[in-house]
Amino acid sequence: MNMPQKFLLPIGAVMSSLCFLSTLLIVAHISALEFRYHSNREIENFLLQVHSLSSVLVSLTHDITSSHAGVSSLTHVPPAGDAKVEERAAVLGRVLMLQLIDDLIRGYRNNETWFNQNGVDLNRNFPDAFTHLSQKPPLDERKLEAEVQAVIGWLRNETFVLSANLHGGALVASYPYDNSNGGSEWVGGASVSPDDDVFVHLAKVYSYNHASMHRGDGCGDSRPFLHGITNGYQWYPLPGGMQDYNYVWAQCLELTLEISCCKFPPVNQLPALWSANREALLAFIRQVHLGVKGQVFDSSGVPVQNAVVEVKGRNNMSPFRSDKHGEYYRLLLPGNYSFTVTLPGHETLTQTISIPPGPDRYSAVKHDFRLQRVSATTPPDFGATATSSLHLSGSSGAGPTWTGLGVGLVVALRSLIG
Repeated sequence: MNMPQKFLLPIGAVMSSLCFLSTLLIVAHISALEFRYHSNREIENFLLQVHSLSSVLVSLTHDITSSHAGVSSLTHVPPAGDAKVEERAAVLGRVLMLQLIDDLIRGYRNNETWFNQNGVDLNRNFPDAFTHLSQKPPLDERKLEAEVQAVIGWLRNETFVLSANLHGGALVASYPYDNSNGGSEWVGGASVSPDDDVFVHLAKVYSYNHASMHRGDGCGDSRPFLHGITNGYQWYPLPGGMQDYNYVWAQCLELTLEISCCKFPPVNQLPALWSANREALLAFIRQVHLGVKGQVFDSSGVPVQNAVVEVKGRNNMSPFRSDKHGEYYRLLLPGNYSFTVTLPGHETLTQTISIPPGPDRYSAVKHDFRLQRVSATTPPDFGATATSSLHLSGSSGAGPTWTGLGVGLVVALRSLIG
């Protein structure tokens, strides 16, 4: 079975980001509103364009406010034959109202905050691993923002392996953890995850394939970053962020890529910024093929869900598990790793896997685990262990298989959730 490894360039996600992206795509086609008197036909064309924009915004954000009705009434244009000539006293008011509409629309496009309509910063609204993982009673996810609930639902339905969110305002690749409670993860001012070696590798892949990020001094008003990378918490603590949520709960290794000193660079700089980031983006995507992938089967050869697949020495807060297809994925650097697979009612299976250098062959090492049920004639012994060693010298995959996600679109979406 050739298993696709899914890449999110979240990747995640939707709602206000989609709204914002739609604004960028559509407002660009709205004619510039000059300070002059406009004919009825010009006003009609302008309002129709604004109406098309507002319709997209509302349909994508599922607004719970009455903005749709308000915008609809503002942008309602009667048939040309029904248009009436305004009184001269209202001409100035018409100009001011047109400028107000234009200002509101363009102001929305230029909004530099990541707050939704409820005034909540979406990148501070995800369940926080250092607060909510063992919270009693559990966090009521219904109290999270609708956009965040949608992203969480998406991550539960799809198994993503690698992701990144793109920001502006600095030039650095940041990796988990973003938060800490001062426990064992806190090391020398950084909040270090069990997969720190992989995260550092991923961050360096991006920074060294970027035109200048690896120099570490891209923005004059920010601190220097060695190799152009940083531990998120060591840079500044961020509770409730999507990066940590993806890693801890969704088994998806995520970076935050700060790709421009200016959050809204001039249009004439966009080609150069694309050129500076192109190779880095492609190199980062290829890292989805690091490590090992496979399926977990029961003794009958049926794929099993929720089997815990652990790597010795990597004590993840929330253990990595097989998905609904029995599939598991672990991004790992070349080396020998001891895997332990557990499932209630089955013998614990431990195997050693050797992962060769990659991912030049565009496929991770493929290895399946087959579990054996505990004998029904003896009391279950969940400590029972079957041990074997397997050393793989190369990939048995058939080459890259990409999901149906449009990478360019998802990059744009995820870059807009802060």
